[in-house]
Amino acid sequence: MPPSPTPPDPPEFFVDRSLGRHLLPNALRRAGFTVHTMAEVYGEDDAQMVKDEVWLLHAAEQDWVVFTKDDAIRRRPAELAMVEKHAVKMFCLTNANRTGPEQCDLFLTNMKRIIRRAQRRGPWIDGVYADSVRQLWPARGSAR
Repeated sequence: MPPSPTPPDPPEFFVDRSLGRHLLPNALRRAGFTVHTMAEVYGEDDAQMVKDEVWLLHAAEQDWVVFTKDDAIRRRPAELAMVEKHAVKMFCLTNANRTGPEQCDLFLTNMKRIIRRAQRRGPWIDGVYADSVRQLWPARGSAR
């Protein structure tokens, strides 16, 4: 019997300020993942002021996979251009009204899928749902 394939190493994650700086990052760290937050990267004071285009570039340069609940990024031309130009890999909660514990549960429940999908070359934005992870952008079959 051939040995089962070794699962891929998990990427490092960048948690956007929209998901907070404590609950989700700490839950991910307790689960053994490497996580970076806006406050850690830019400092407490500057974290709220950093433009999306700046942190998107930084996350891409570090090859960090982005977690956000700012679903509008895929509809804002400047941010979407940064995602595309710098091959950002992003997972997004499409329901911004989830509680902190619900957000943690969604990401952690889907972590095997997230790690597997994070192996794909960017750019892309995937939605994270209760029982799945689905591609949001680019639309399947579309030419970028």
